[in-house]
Amino acid sequence: MINLAYKDISHSFSKFIVTAISVGVLLGIVIIMIGVYRGMVFDAKSLVDDIKADIWVVQQDTLGPFAQNSKVHEDLKEQISYQNGIKSASAITFETIQMQNCYGDFKVMIVGYDPLSNIDVINMDKLIAGRTINKQHYEIVVSKKTHYKLGESIKLGRDYFKVVGITKESVSNGGDYLMFVSLKDAQMLQFTYTNERVKSDESRGIKGGNPHLVNAIIAEIKDGYNPKRVATNIEEATHKKVFTKDEQKRLLLEKVIKKSSKQIGMFTVILIIVSIVIIALIIYTMTLEKIKEISILKLIGISNWTISKMIVEETVLLGFLAFISGNIFARLVQGAFPKRIVLELSDAFILFIIILIASIFASLFGIYKVIKTNPSEAIGG
Repeated sequence: MINLAYKDISHSFSKFIVTAISVGVLLGIVIIMIGVYRGMVFDAKSLVDDIKADIWVVQQDTLGPFAQNSKVHEDLKEQISYQNGIKSASAITFETIQMQNCYGDFKVMIVGYDPLSNIDVINMDKLIAGRTINKQHYEIVVSKKTHYKLGESIKLGRDYFKVVGITKESVSNGGDYLMFVSLKDAQMLQFTYTNERVKSDESRGIKGGNPHLVNAIIAEIKDGYNPKRVATNIEEATHKKVFTKDEQKRLLLEKVIKKSSKQIGMFTVILIIVSIVIIALIIYTMTLEKIKEISILKLIGISNWTISKMIVEETVLLGFLAFISGNIFARLVQGAFPKRIVLELSDAFILFIIILIASIFASLFGIYKVIKTNPSEAIGG
């Protein structure tokens, strides 16, 4: 039995490959959109995972330092540290600012933490050069993507900070680069004002900002204690809102990035539908282009089943090649995006199944045209 699909593809091989690659680029965009969503979820949880804290104590009636503005007094950590089940407690601040250097503009989140605390805030696996902060003033750890070098001075507020460490893949829940400074420096940056602002406030009878505020108190619990139970006890004792680590991550996914993830999800669904429609149109057009040849095949006795099988085989092969080229395209452009793109094999496999089923379904349009073809069309051109 002659393989009609093989013969037909060989006859117009270059055209078939170009078509498959063109569809593959579209599928690559779908894969990238799925990767954008995965990257958003990964970034949302990244900072919470890096900070080795089991519970987060924030301002009462707020959703924490990432979803809402939270301010508590720094000395609350002393009260937290004496609670039953607490191993250690520390204060932490978060501030997002816009920066600029010779490489361009970028947004960063400045994390202020106590360098003498027993709780690790910087993920040592992500520290690729230098060291962490060991002084209370004027040292900073930066992200590699900010392009700052070890020993370089960075001006923040009124002061200059020396770069003592560089991290990779350290980002905020929004995907912004991270910079780490001491808690005392972070408080000065976030909670104090310029001389002009202080003078203006004093003329109105308003005293300056309180430098002893922080955004949250983080704590580690002792082995054998239930984080949720410890969090509940602290809420009752301090009248603050307390989240466990898992609750903090769930809050980020359900509150902070929920709307953005839904929007990306809808756009991805639309792209998949468009891809299916385009594949269907391509197969139908390919069938119309060889309608005379199909009529000749029917005239010499080739059955509709054999011709239909040819169309299905071509469709599946087109979908397969498009999927392969789409994955290659996605991998090639992955690093060009400013935020993290996470490409997972499971997502690619599910998309392949969807495209395979859609391709077979799309071939029904071509098969319908084959069945309706009159063999007499082979005569007379």
